[in-house]
Amino acid sequence: MMQIPLSSPDIIEKDIEAVVGVMKTRYLSIGPRVVEFENKIRSYAGTRYAIAVNSGTSALHLIIRGLGIGEGAVVITTPFSFIASSNCILFERAKPLFVDIEEETLNLDADKVEEKLGSLSGEELTKVKALLVVDAFGHPADWDRFREIGKKYNLKLIEDSAEALGSEYKGKRAGSLGEVGVFAFYPNKQITTGEGGIIVTDNEELARLARSMRNQGRGESGEWLDHERLGYNFRMDELGAALGCSQMERIEEILNKRTKVAEMYKEKLAEVEEVQVPYIAPYVSRMSWFVYVIRLERGINRDKVIEFLRESGIECKPYFTPIHLQPFYRKMFGYKEGDFPVTEDVTERTIALPFFNNLKEEQIDYVVGKLREGIAKNSR
Repeated sequence: MMQIPLSSPDIIEKDIEAVVGVMKTRYLSIGPRVVEFENKIRSYAGTRYAIAVNSGTSALHLIIRGLGIGEGAVVITTPFSFIASSNCILFERAKPLFVDIEEETLNLDADKVEEKLGSLSGEELTKVKALLVVDAFGHPADWDRFREIGKKYNLKLIEDSAEALGSEYKGKRAGSLGEVGVFAFYPNKQITTGEGGIIVTDNEELARLARSMRNQGRGESGEWLDHERLGYNFRMDELGAALGCSQMERIEEILNKRTKVAEMYKEKLAEVEEVQVPYIAPYVSRMSWFVYVIRLERGINRDKVIEFLRESGIECKPYFTPIHLQPFYRKMFGYKEGDFPVTEDVTERTIALPFFNNLKEEQIDYVVGKLREGIAKNSR
């Protein structure tokens, strides 16, 4: 029986040497490798500024705070995401206002967002300050539509591109599609820094505030005990930045590897009629694959299929559990099943299959074969 993990970072000897090299210097934090990494990401994303931090969650938090979104404010976002994309709003005592997703792309539905905004009273509308749009699983949202909506209602556009490094919308790279974007570098992402995240933006004031707030609120002078504002210890360390620099040197190789794995899955799953493979919209000029999430036909017991795959040595997970149905969201806001039907239908049928750079064809064959068996055993 094969044992296949859900994800596995692609670390080579050059990456290890980069990290070891930092250990031979006096800089373990606040040093030149962080600046180098910021410059690499800024250049790659096509933005003026990049501010490296210790996680994608921290990056989102600093954005919400830096944009002045605070208590009483409302941010429209998706219930189909990793929970950090709405928790960051709660951190500042603002409120996430969920809108359902598109069935095909799994991204926030622009038509439903516009419908929601149009249904709000004048007083309610004045509280809405931003759209936080997630590029789900690396697939860019329809950013032309969201820019139109943002302009019409005078809303800030936040791009949660944590999963989308390298993706392109109509030839423009993810991270640069809103007023501000983020990338995250957890080990299952396209590149990794161990833990880590980064803010990318053309907004000079937001960049200045984020640099200060990630570093305990210190000012531009850098004086260690001078603090101009409330801040946090959200810094990225030199070790992680060195790893990130090394990984970015082969970003194209990494993205091509992931595309090859996704294409093999698509080809082999074409014969499994009970499975829907990921949809790519025509406006996506390049897809950067974060995970490979399939959907089962209705009437198949998804949880039993996952159980069968795990018993067969295949690590897999449901992606995602709806944010609005997480226990503390139910308690805080009174959400219930049925509030966002597309999200709930999708999440009952999704499975994230093993997906990483060096996944072999024979491993994919094993996954697809066992998936077929699991479906046959658990169709109602």
